Amino acid sequence: MSDLDFELQLSWSGTGREGVGRIDTDDLVLELSAPESMGGRGVGTNPEELLVSAVSSCYTAALSGVLRRARLPVRSLAVKATGTVTGFPASARFARIVVTPTVLGGDPARQDEYEAAADAAHDRCFIGRTLTPDVAYEVGAIEVRAGDEPPTLEDADGRPSVWRAA
Repeated sequence: MSDLDFELQLSWSGTGREGVGRIDTDDLVLELSAPESMGGRGVGTNPEELLVSAVSSCYTAALSGVLRRARLPVRSLAVKATGTVTGFPASARFARIVVTPTVLGGDPARQDEYEAAADAAHDRCFIGRTLTPDVAYEVGAIEVRAGDEPPTLEDADGRPSVWRAA
Protein backbone atom coordinates (compact mmCIF):
# COMPACT_ATOMS: atom_id res chain seq x y z
CA MET A 1 0.00 0.00 0.00
CA SER A 2 1.14 3.50 -0.76
CA ASP A 3 0.63 6.66 1.22
CA LEU A 4 -1.07 9.48 -0.64
CA ASP A 5 -0.40 13.09 0.30
CA PHE A 6 -2.81 15.93 -0.39
CA GLU A 7 -1.36 19.39 0.02
CA LEU A 8 -2.94 22.81 -0.12
CA GLN A 9 -2.08 26.31 0.96
CA LEU A 10 -4.47 28.34 3.09
CA SER A 11 -4.11 32.05 3.75
CA TRP A 12 -6.29 34.11 6.10
CA SER A 13 -6.62 37.81 6.78
CA GLY A 14 -8.60 39.43 9.54
CA THR A 15 -9.61 37.83 12.79
CA GLY A 16 -12.34 35.50 13.93
CA ARG A 17 -15.59 35.38 12.04
CA GLU A 18 -14.83 38.67 10.29
CA GLY A 19 -11.80 37.26 8.49
CA VAL A 20 -11.59 35.91 4.97
CA GLY A 21 -9.34 33.31 3.50
CA ARG A 22 -8.28 31.53 0.40
CA ILE A 23 -7.49 27.88 -0.24
CA ASP A 24 -5.14 27.06 -3.11
CA THR A 25 -4.73 23.51 -4.39
CA ASP A 26 -3.04 22.31 -7.56
CA ASP A 27 -6.29 22.64 -9.52
CA LEU A 28 -8.59 24.88 -7.51
CA VAL A 29 -8.82 28.20 -5.69
CA LEU A 30 -11.59 28.72 -3.13
CA GLU A 31 -12.57 31.81 -1.21
CA LEU A 32 -13.29 31.04 2.42
CA SER A 33 -15.09 32.78 5.28
CA ALA A 34 -17.47 32.04 8.10
CA PRO A 35 -21.09 31.78 6.92
CA GLU A 36 -23.39 34.76 7.47
CA SER A 37 -25.58 32.54 9.67
CA MET A 38 -22.61 32.28 12.06
CA GLY A 39 -21.79 36.00 11.99
CA GLY A 40 -19.25 35.82 9.19
CA ARG A 41 -18.97 37.51 5.82
CA GLY A 42 -20.53 34.64 3.87
CA VAL A 43 -17.96 34.94 1.06
CA GLY A 44 -17.17 31.79 -0.86
CA THR A 45 -17.39 28.51 1.01
CA ASN A 46 -16.80 27.76 4.67
CA PRO A 47 -15.32 24.94 6.75
CA GLU A 48 -18.77 23.54 7.50
CA GLU A 49 -19.64 23.22 3.80
CA LEU A 50 -16.23 21.74 3.09
CA LEU A 51 -16.73 19.00 5.68
CA VAL A 52 -20.19 18.14 4.31
CA SER A 53 -18.74 18.22 0.77
CA ALA A 54 -15.90 15.88 1.72
CA VAL A 55 -18.25 13.32 3.29
CA SER A 56 -20.85 13.50 0.51
CA SER A 57 -18.35 13.31 -2.34
CA CYS A 58 -16.66 10.30 -0.72
CA TYR A 59 -20.08 8.68 -0.21
CA THR A 60 -21.09 9.37 -3.83
CA ALA A 61 -17.89 7.81 -5.19
CA ALA A 62 -18.35 4.79 -2.93
CA LEU A 63 -21.99 4.41 -4.00
CA SER A 64 -21.00 4.58 -7.66
CA GLY A 65 -18.53 1.74 -7.15
CA VAL A 66 -20.98 -0.38 -5.15
CA LEU A 67 -23.67 0.05 -7.81
CA ARG A 68 -21.21 -0.92 -10.55
CA ARG A 69 -20.09 -4.05 -8.70
CA ALA A 70 -23.73 -4.99 -8.02
CA ARG A 71 -24.48 -4.52 -11.73
CA LEU A 72 -27.43 -2.30 -10.92
CA PRO A 73 -28.52 0.00 -13.71
CA VAL A 74 -27.61 3.65 -13.17
CA ARG A 75 -27.05 6.52 -15.58
CA SER A 76 -26.07 9.12 -12.99
CA LEU A 77 -26.32 9.97 -9.31
CA ALA A 78 -27.43 13.02 -7.37
CA VAL A 79 -26.74 13.22 -3.65
CA LYS A 80 -28.26 15.85 -1.40
CA ALA A 81 -26.20 16.35 1.75
CA THR A 82 -27.18 18.18 4.91
CA GLY A 83 -24.90 19.00 7.80
CA THR A 84 -26.29 20.16 11.14
CA VAL A 85 -24.28 22.26 13.57
CA THR A 86 -25.67 22.43 17.08
CA GLY A 87 -24.84 24.52 20.15
CA PHE A 88 -23.96 27.70 18.25
CA PRO A 89 -22.40 30.00 19.32
CA ALA A 90 -21.31 28.90 22.80
CA SER A 91 -20.24 25.33 22.03
CA ALA A 92 -20.77 24.76 18.32
CA ARG A 93 -20.17 21.26 16.99
CA PHE A 94 -21.32 19.09 14.13
CA ALA A 95 -24.19 16.90 15.27
CA ARG A 96 -25.22 15.19 12.05
CA ILE A 97 -24.46 14.70 8.36
CA VAL A 98 -27.12 13.06 6.19
CA VAL A 99 -26.57 12.01 2.57
CA THR A 100 -29.68 11.31 0.50
CA PRO A 101 -28.99 9.67 -2.87
CA THR A 102 -31.09 9.67 -6.03
CA VAL A 103 -30.30 7.17 -8.78
CA LEU A 104 -31.22 8.29 -12.29
CA GLY A 105 -31.69 5.70 -15.00
CA GLY A 106 -32.20 2.98 -12.41
CA ASP A 107 -34.69 0.13 -12.07
CA PRO A 108 -37.29 1.03 -9.40
CA ALA A 109 -38.39 -2.64 -9.25
CA ARG A 110 -35.00 -3.38 -7.61
CA GLN A 111 -35.42 -0.84 -4.79
CA ASP A 112 -34.23 -3.29 -2.11
CA GLU A 113 -30.95 -3.85 -3.95
CA TYR A 114 -30.38 -0.09 -4.26
CA GLU A 115 -31.05 0.33 -0.54
CA ALA A 116 -28.48 -2.35 0.26
CA ALA A 117 -26.00 -0.60 -2.04
CA ALA A 118 -26.66 2.75 -0.31
CA ASP A 119 -25.93 1.18 3.09
CA ALA A 120 -22.79 -0.53 1.80
CA ALA A 121 -21.52 2.78 0.39
CA HIS A 122 -22.00 4.38 3.81
CA ASP A 123 -19.68 1.78 5.31
CA ARG A 124 -17.10 2.18 2.52
CA CYS A 125 -16.80 5.97 2.73
CA PHE A 126 -13.57 6.32 4.69
CA ILE A 127 -14.01 10.07 5.18
CA GLY A 128 -17.41 9.52 6.81
CA ARG A 129 -15.82 6.90 9.05
CA THR A 130 -13.30 9.49 10.32
CA LEU A 131 -16.05 11.55 11.95
CA THR A 132 -16.09 11.32 15.73
CA PRO A 133 -18.71 9.00 17.21
CA ASP A 134 -20.80 11.94 18.45
CA VAL A 135 -21.47 13.04 14.84
CA ALA A 136 -24.32 11.03 13.34
CA TYR A 137 -23.47 10.04 9.75
CA GLU A 138 -26.62 8.73 8.09
CA VAL A 139 -28.06 7.76 4.71
CA GLY A 140 -31.53 9.11 3.95
CA ALA A 141 -34.10 7.27 1.84
CA ILE A 142 -32.70 6.38 -1.57
CA GLU A 143 -34.83 7.34 -4.54
CA VAL A 144 -34.56 5.34 -7.76
CA ARG A 145 -35.84 6.95 -10.98
CA ALA A 146 -36.10 5.15 -14.28
CA GLY A 147 -35.68 8.38 -16.27
CA ASP A 148 -32.90 10.93 -16.47
CA GLU A 149 -34.70 13.94 -14.94
CA PRO A 150 -32.55 15.23 -12.09
CA PRO A 151 -34.10 15.87 -8.71
CA THR A 152 -34.78 19.45 -7.73
CA LEU A 153 -32.01 20.27 -5.34
CA GLU A 154 -31.86 23.68 -3.75
CA ASP A 155 -29.15 25.42 -1.85
CA ALA A 156 -29.64 26.93 1.61
CA ASP A 157 -31.11 30.08 0.04
CA GLY A 158 -33.67 28.14 -2.03
CA ARG A 159 -31.83 28.66 -5.32
CA PRO A 160 -31.64 25.72 -7.74
CA SER A 161 -28.32 23.96 -7.51
CA VAL A 162 -26.10 23.19 -10.48
CA TRP A 163 -26.73 19.80 -12.11
CA ARG A 164 -24.43 18.05 -14.51
CA ALA A 165 -25.31 14.57 -15.73
CA ALA A 166 -22.50 12.05 -15.69
